[in-house]
Amino acid sequence: MNQVWLYIVFAICFIALLFVLFNYVRILKMPEGNEKMVKMSGIIRDGANVFIKKEFTTIAIVIGIVAILLSLFIEKWGGVTYILGAFMSTIVCVLGMKSATYANVRTANKAKESMSIGKTVKVALTGGSISGLSVQALGLLGLLLIVVISGVATTDQSTGSGLLNIAALKTNASIMRITTYSLGCSTVAMFNRVAGGNYTKAADISADILGKIRNDLPEDDSRVPNVIADFIGDNVNDIAGNCSDLLESFVATMSASIVVAISLMAKFPEIGEAFFKSTYMYPVVVAGGGLFGCIIGLLFVTVKKMGNNPSKELDLATYISAFFAIAFSGIISYVAFHGQSEQMQLIGFKIGWASPWVCAILGIISGVAIGMITEYYTSSDYKPTRTIAEYALEGEAFVVTKGDAVGSKSCMFPILIIGASLLISGLVSGTYGIAISALGMLSFVATTVSIDAFGPIADNAGGLAESCHLDPDVRVITDKLDSVGNTTAAIGKGFAIGSAAFATVSLIVAYVGNYDAFAELNVPAISSFVVIAGCIIGGALIEFFSALLTDNTIQSAKELADVGDKQLSDPAILAGEKDPDYNQLVKLATSSALKRMLLPSIIALLVPLVGGAIFGVDFVVGVLLGATVVAIPRAIFMGNSGGAFDNAKKYIESGGIPGHGKGTAAHKAAVTGDTIGDTRKDVVGVALDIFIKMMSTVATTLFVVIHALNSIIGIL
Repeated sequence: MNQVWLYIVFAICFIALLFVLFNYVRILKMPEGNEKMVKMSGIIRDGANVFIKKEFTTIAIVIGIVAILLSLFIEKWGGVTYILGAFMSTIVCVLGMKSATYANVRTANKAKESMSIGKTVKVALTGGSISGLSVQALGLLGLLLIVVISGVATTDQSTGSGLLNIAALKTNASIMRITTYSLGCSTVAMFNRVAGGNYTKAADISADILGKIRNDLPEDDSRVPNVIADFIGDNVNDIAGNCSDLLESFVATMSASIVVAISLMAKFPEIGEAFFKSTYMYPVVVAGGGLFGCIIGLLFVTVKKMGNNPSKELDLATYISAFFAIAFSGIISYVAFHGQSEQMQLIGFKIGWASPWVCAILGIISGVAIGMITEYYTSSDYKPTRTIAEYALEGEAFVVTKGDAVGSKSCMFPILIIGASLLISGLVSGTYGIAISALGMLSFVATTVSIDAFGPIADNAGGLAESCHLDPDVRVITDKLDSVGNTTAAIGKGFAIGSAAFATVSLIVAYVGNYDAFAELNVPAISSFVVIAGCIIGGALIEFFSALLTDNTIQSAKELADVGDKQLSDPAILAGEKDPDYNQLVKLATSSALKRMLLPSIIALLVPLVGGAIFGVDFVVGVLLGATVVAIPRAIFMGNSGGAFDNAKKYIESGGIPGHGKGTAAHKAAVTGDTIGDTRKDVVGVALDIFIKMMSTVATTLFVVIHALNSIIGIL
């Protein structure tokens, strides 16, 4: 496969970034609305900027320390590529958040001016596309720079390649530079999801408690001081956090594909340099082709005239992007592998040049199918969510019990799809096929993130319409978009979890591939007591991690609710005669989230390293397997039950159950369900997928360190 293909991908990345710039300028040129709207949106924007600045100041310290250690002990350029990954993730977070805080008020204003759902959808989707395209373009661009500048080789160092040159830490420089880049993305994603999730849900839950339950105020009423912190949270978690999450998944799958390609070349050197080049270039070029398809899909939908069915228009963008991703991956597969039958047979390609293409298609279909299943279980257009709303007439216990049942049922089919895709991919193309199927699912991630970002922008637009006292007809439009946005957000979470499953399996495969580099190591048997012990501990670790995040969020929510309640005890604020002190709540939410983000993130960094150092590399395999098996269904359950709770509440608020609208006992029961679901879907569920990916990335990157430390300690 010719090097020219990589330069074509470079060009596609720059085209995507030009499209991002074009849409950003378009958003800025749109009017913001009346004076109250300008004021409120400014407060949201300033608060989001304060949070991001403080968060990344803390993250930068951790990034700096880890980068120095990587360069000193692992690979001299590993610290640089680690910083590059963290830098790309940071840019995506900041760019996505800033574009959303500009797009939210312009979406509300477009609804006010046009009274058209179709025109309003375009504004929100344009804002979302800035997040989506930058995720795929920047994530791909960073990896391209590493591949082109440093190259990809199979030679292991005879001695350590860090600045301190420790002989026991021999590494493959190419693997280290690629995996440390992925680890940089993972580190930012973990901190972002944990801190952002705590911030947004603590603010959201406390605002709901104060407004809907204690004081019978409308949702997003500006008299509730916690409301602004809630608006800010939508941007710092659902936008910035999601951007870093899926950037990390996208980069992890490409990295795993290249690492698997290197391990295959080391195992079968007879495949030759030309075929090896095709195996490591293929995932990068497929990702570039998928990005081009996303540009076409998003451009088409934002240009065409839209009707009054936002879901249909957003689905169209997904289908167009997926179609082009399938077409491009097929063309690239033929170019890369045709005419090399002997090499393909050697590494397990069962159907010739089409083998990796079939795997990519399986990943793409899996992503779309998981999205459709998620929509069925979380959208108020379908029976599961409507049934939860109907059970709200019987009280909170019925809501929670039925919601739990819906969440549990929703796990089966996505997991069957993931399992079947992985199984078929492995049969068709071996370990390489598993990595490519993961990449296939993420090959059109730009569109997925764009549509996901649409949700928080629409949610903020609806909140601004309420808090700025716009015409009720405007709120009807924004509520429709918000309901669709809740569904797209749930689909995005399902997609993130599904992609995490694929990415984690790919990383585990890459981790096990490291065994080939050490003659004294045998691939562990699943029946080994060390592996089984690791599996049990890995599963328990997921439960502990989930509990830790939930506990942190609810503690923060209580702090915010108590402070907000003191402000609402002022009759002038409750009467709307003076504004509450929003800044007090924003500062409290920020400090509370940042204080509680370190421990969960450090667990993901240290467990593979410490556990492996004490009990060996086989133990780490068990931890990764156990954590993955437990985390995937739990994350799906958390995301889908939370999404169903949220939309069941909105279904009641929209008049779906006659005689039981806002303020009724049924509505309050649904609000309780929504409050429970908030922590599930926006804190725990979204963090679990990063947790398992980050542990797998740490294990793959630090394999030599884990092995060396265990040799010194020598317990097992």
